[in-house]
Amino acid sequence: MAKLILLRHGESQWNLENRFTGWVDIPLTDKGRAEALEAGKRIADIHFDRGFTSVLIRAIESMEYALRGAGQSGIPIEQDKALNERMYGDLQGLNKEETAHKFGAEQVHIWRRSYDVPPPGGESLKDTAERTLPYFRASILPHVQKGENVIVVAHGNSLRSIVMELDKLTKDEVLQLNLATGVPIVYDIDATGTVLKKTIYQN
Repeated sequence: MAKLILLRHGESQWNLENRFTGWVDIPLTDKGRAEALEAGKRIADIHFDRGFTSVLIRAIESMEYALRGAGQSGIPIEQDKALNERMYGDLQGLNKEETAHKFGAEQVHIWRRSYDVPPPGGESLKDTAERTLPYFRASILPHVQKGENVIVVAHGNSLRSIVMELDKLTKDEVLQLNLATGVPIVYDIDATGTVLKKTIYQN
């Protein structure tokens, strides 16, 4: 049995400004760095064998601070765009309230909360899952099944895709799932890939 740790990055500058971020490479705020550092402290009793992040700086930086908080360093870390946040297309950079005024609150709600309706030029949650899950199954889960403790620092929607699979959520159930920044989710997983236990390390 081994542990899989999922951690959404700490607060970014555009989280703070209530903007659609997507694939735009926005750094963490001071609060976001503190969140990642504190997250590492809460799971410091787990020895990490390897880590995975997206290629976006807010996830990479959060991994650095989480490892620092956990008092660990030197683990192999792989970065891959398969773990990137959902691509929000034409909405990227727009303030969420302004977007509602521009496109209509109902339409924006559909883009944000439907499973398979993408915003203009962007991805739906279904699209995000279709790139995140094959990578998770091929490159991350096998390490856990071999008995390695793995930490994945990524984004709200790429991690929602992974949680959807591990928790066996329906398309409707995953739409109600919100992952807070800087809160570690730890799964105990056996050699067959079966989830034995799930622990959320709340603030």
